[in-house]
Amino acid sequence: MRGDAVEKWLWMSAADLGRAIGRGEIDPIALTQTFLTAIDGHPLRDRIYARVTHDRARAEAKAASARARSGQRLSLLDGVPISWKDLFDSAGTGTEAGSMLLQGRVPERDAEVLANATAAGLVCLGKTHMSELAFSGLGLNPSTATPPCVNDPSAVPGGSSSGAGASVAFGLAAAGIGSDTGGSVRIPAAWNDLVGLKTTAERVPLDGVVPLAPRFDTVGPLCRTVEDAALLLAALEGGRPADLAGANLHGRRFAILDSVAQDDLRAAPSAAFDSAVQRLEAAGAQISRLRFDDLHEAMALTSCLYTVEAYGLWRDVIEANPDAMYREILERFQLGKGFSGPDYVAAWAKLETIRGAYDAAVAGFDAVLVPTAAILPPNLERLNSDHDYYVAENLIALRNTRIANLMGLCALTLPTGTASCGLTLMGAPHMEEQLLRVGAAAAQALA
Repeated sequence: MRGDAVEKWLWMSAADLGRAIGRGEIDPIALTQTFLTAIDGHPLRDRIYARVTHDRARAEAKAASARARSGQRLSLLDGVPISWKDLFDSAGTGTEAGSMLLQGRVPERDAEVLANATAAGLVCLGKTHMSELAFSGLGLNPSTATPPCVNDPSAVPGGSSSGAGASVAFGLAAAGIGSDTGGSVRIPAAWNDLVGLKTTAERVPLDGVVPLAPRFDTVGPLCRTVEDAALLLAALEGGRPADLAGANLHGRRFAILDSVAQDDLRAAPSAAFDSAVQRLEAAGAQISRLRFDDLHEAMALTSCLYTVEAYGLWRDVIEANPDAMYREILERFQLGKGFSGPDYVAAWAKLETIRGAYDAAVAGFDAVLVPTAAILPPNLERLNSDHDYYVAENLIALRNTRIANLMGLCALTLPTGTASCGLTLMGAPHMEEQLLRVGAAAAQALA
């Protein structure tokens, strides 16, 4: 096999790799070794991967190769190598969630989603770096490592699934699996020009996933195509992938969400969003504008809902060794001290009411559109030295993505063609298959 042909494997979609394996054009053993060699030889390896699981990857590739030769492949992605965020338990391999608080933590069994993916034949390349305990959308982690942004070496890559995004963007995994509590799949996907799927809370199992705020925590893929997102969702939950054949935008109704999501957009994301909407309309979509001003009240509940749940889970571990944490993440957790039990219960009751009103307001639309992030990736050094800048950029980075988490939706971010600018389509709860079908058509229009 010529070297340039093998090099192309690093940049192919997961689905295309799977099809090539099925046709006998790619051996999973050679494919996995190509990724491992690329990882080990990459100058940014240790900023992207926390641990590379060479032995596991080679063993899984060997088994996938045997299945391919005997015509017994487990799925289209059988033999395709992917990465895993360092909060998914993996038997016998450290899982530390980007925190020195969990240094040396080695689980005895795989997370359920990792076990499901393995049962579908996917190959585990290793564990990727992340924001500490998943509590930041920026991807900055001075405690372990800050992965690079593919579009700006001086900027952060987005988080908290920072290494997951970088592993795909730099050609060191066919896809990455991350988690999303307030935007942690979609921000690194958008800032690294990838597709990212935020699933509905409680759809994909969280057993064996280091938690942040379980009522908001979700699992989802960062990948090159909407087809990959559909196939990976099926692998994560042990189901069947959405049928994307024949998807188009003719007659599809989209709403541009004007409330909150359009405020304070910086120039590049604003222009990229407008251009993307024009291309969707040119492809046959019907575009309306929507105001839902109850979102302002929902956003105000965020500091209570997220911090109380996160601090309640981690309080004893954090307070036993607070100096082990990055100061910005520690401060964010400790905001949970300022709310009472009645505050938390009242906030959830109010949010549920707002969710019902939102569902009614958007019932006639196939998806609601927002810019994935209002800003471009911020400067790494300034974030690490300027507290006020860190707080402000973190909040606005996650603002638009947090809408889907607060409203309990599924959401899909797509590259717009402008570097580090994504377009998000938000769908109804548990309607991932329909969202992916619409998203596949939207991606064709944007391309």
